[in-house]
Amino acid sequence: NPSTRINYEIRALGFVTLKVNDVNGNEIAFLVNENQRPGIYSVEFNGAPLPSGIYYYKLTVNNFTDTRKMVLVK
Repeated sequence: NPSTRINYEIRALGFVTLKVNDVNGNEIAFLVNENQRPGIYSVEFNGAPLPSGIYYYKLTVNNFTDTRKMVLVK
């Protein structure tokens, strides 16, 4: 199954972006781009049209940024 859920928590009101990039830094998907209230969120990422490989997702909330690695295996 080439899809996964990315879960994250927002502790304060803020502008949230969630992007997926390949290993070369090319933007593959723009999953979230909006103001969100504090809470727990879940976003589905479908990698079906993509080749197997390593991808990175980057969550940015106001001045906070976190990048995580994920592996897509078909």
